[in-house]
Amino acid sequence: MTTNLSAAPALEASRKKPRLALTLATVFGIGYVPKAPGTFGSLAGIVTASLGAIFFLHPRSVRDLLSLHPLADAILRENLFGAPGTNVHNTTLIYPLVIAAVLFILLSILGVWSASRVASYACSEDPQQVVIDEVAGQHLTLLLPLIPIALPHLTAHMDFSQYAIFFALSLANWKYLLLGFILFRVFDIWKPWPVYRLEKLRGGWGIMADDWMAGLYAAILLRVALYFGLLTVHIG
Repeated sequence: MTTNLSAAPALEASRKKPRLALTLATVFGIGYVPKAPGTFGSLAGIVTASLGAIFFLHPRSVRDLLSLHPLADAILRENLFGAPGTNVHNTTLIYPLVIAAVLFILLSILGVWSASRVASYACSEDPQQVVIDEVAGQHLTLLLPLIPIALPHLTAHMDFSQYAIFFALSLANWKYLLLGFILFRVFDIWKPWPVYRLEKLRGGWGIMADDWMAGLYAAILLRVALYFGLLTVHIG
């Protein structure tokens, strides 16, 4: 009897609520949305992927929603309209790329850790409230197609400044974001091979990996749309 009583506090301690892991895995409570938490997680992924572009383009008003950074404006005037501009190579141009890349890496690392903790606490392989996987998968969907390989109007006469503007404008383009959102949700729900199999990985790896794969599938189709010039602002 004494053994059972002494074991009870230890068991309770091992089941202590992982508050930090829950906060991260649910993306500050988004995962507790009663209906379609995965959809809201994907929307959060769009926001995180666009952060760098938003800071770079910094809209000033509703009328001027896509007003550009002065450096970006100068480059676009020179390349799109033939107006006198400037050949800018400034550290500010790397902000959208760095912010997007760092956010995805952090989302992936923290996602595996927090999802593992929450799954263990909830005694479930894939708790419904965990949506950081959707955030990371949506983020990947939007970033991969922007890798500058075989993109028309960029590979022929591309320099870094032009690519930075292309990257930022794509992540502020509602058509690009909408199509990326739709494609990712389709593959995340459909789960074609090997998405479903990746769910079988242990702990947070299984929770995150299937959404990474869904994001990869969605990114391939989004890249096709970019290749044929259906979504983007053409520079150069």
